[in-house]
Amino acid sequence: MIKTSEFIGSFPSWAKCPKTKKREFAFIGRSNVGKSSLINLLIERKQLAHVSKQPGKTQMLNYILVNDAWYLVDLPGYGYAKQSKKKRRSWQKMVRNYLLESQELICAFVLVDGSIPPQPLDMDFINWLGANGIPCALVFTKVDKLKPVKLKLNLELIREAFLETWEYLPKQFLISSVTKEGREELLEYILDLAEARD
Repeated sequence: MIKTSEFIGSFPSWAKCPKTKKREFAFIGRSNVGKSSLINLLIERKQLAHVSKQPGKTQMLNYILVNDAWYLVDLPGYGYAKQSKKKRRSWQKMVRNYLLESQELICAFVLVDGSIPPQPLDMDFINWLGANGIPCALVFTKVDKLKPVKLKLNLELIREAFLETWEYLPKQFLISSVTKEGREELLEYILDLAEARD
């Protein structure tokens, strides 16, 4: 259960992020995949994460303290954004440094649009996580946009694409910010990890 959630701040680099030994759960995906909507759904705060129709609004490492116990870290998306190549490279470096250096990161949740065919950007990023041993899970978003049969077929295509480079896939969740499908399952998974003892 989410009892409290508080926006702590936006940080331009991992070195400047909070160092409080609290567990961290990062959320990332292609620009416009529905990341802010999902975060707001999870913590039941409509505008804690800024929702925009224009990709690329998240430009720093955004820390949200949940239940005074763990951080939800909102990372800049990858892919299209109306910013210069130099700026996008800067975001990429910031995100990768965080993912590689954070000692408190428990899981990186990679959001993948479940309503469209497999995207090379998603596969490249998840392959990079795997190659660097960064724990991750897949969150298929926008699952309300397709009828069940078409959704099942599309998800199979996406999974088959990933299995070309992965021996087996990490944990997966199906989420709709519109219908709230999958919220409880994802939240329960996070809370279990947040409360687990080393």
